[in-house]
Amino acid sequence: MLKRAALVIVAALVVGQAIRPNRTNPPVDPTQTLAATLHPPATIMANLDRGCRDCHSSDTAWPWYTSVSPLSWWIVHHVDEGRREVSFSEWGTLDVRRQFKKLGDICEQVEKGDMPIESYLLIHREARLDDEERRQICDWTKSEQTKLGPLPPPSPEELSRRGRQGRPD
Repeated sequence: MLKRAALVIVAALVVGQAIRPNRTNPPVDPTQTLAATLHPPATIMANLDRGCRDCHSSDTAWPWYTSVSPLSWWIVHHVDEGRREVSFSEWGTLDVRRQFKKLGDICEQVEKGDMPIESYLLIHREARLDDEERRQICDWTKSEQTKLGPLPPPSPEELSRRGRQGRPD
């Protein structure tokens, strides 16, 4: 019985290798990246690259283990989800309100230790941010929010969209 279960598991893993998710890095307009539009200090950019780039940009490194199913499915899902949440490669395409919100989200997530996520840090220990690096990122995001100035009130279209989605932008 145990042998049969082991054979079924091995067979499922072998078959699973044939089902590969799309590991892509979409094209990037270099003028629209966070680095090109906000010009963060080199230390901030280095920390964001180290801790965020793989999931929050179109410059994801795809190591060998991202080809191994079912792990590949999980990793591709995380990267897709991260890019949907915010992509540093498409920062310049966000409107001012969205940039303001995302800067606040970056600080909040980093400050709470929610980003980078623990599962990523298991393999990428170099991505771990220390207290000083987290503080620097938050200071920078708050400074960038200040530079954006007072935000205009949301348009009727934004208010309508928020009502349909049930959440603020």
